[in-house]
Amino acid sequence: MKRHRERGAAVVEFALVLPLLLLLVLGIVEFGRAYHLQTQLSGAAREAVREMALHNDPTAARATAKAYAAGLNLTNAQISVTPTTCLSSASAPTATATVTVTYPMDFLTGLVGADFTLTGKGTMRCHG
Repeated sequence: MKRHRERGAAVVEFALVLPLLLLLVLGIVEFGRAYHLQTQLSGAAREAVREMALHNDPTAARATAKAYAAGLNLTNAQISVTPTTCLSSASAPTATATVTVTYPMDFLTGLVGADFTLTGKGTMRCHG
């Protein structure tokens, strides 16, 4: 009879600990996904600003960002290129270009209510 009670106690303990373990695992998955998305956005911004700084073409810079993060299906509205022309001159010999890529991350689990926006940003000297 005592052995049966011990087995029942183990089941109760497992039932109490399981939700906490599941929350921990889901948190790790969500954090890993957010980190992966952030890495993609930063890389896309870096490659896009490199394209802008070297070739002075905002359309090509946006296309580069989209190609780098192809799985995210970025739109032109999510990719900001400033300034629209990247020309160094005597008055601004160290002009810089900046590309900012934003992406709304939705949570897979739905445990956290609102989505939040991840941002990748790259800045580079024009013709640098």
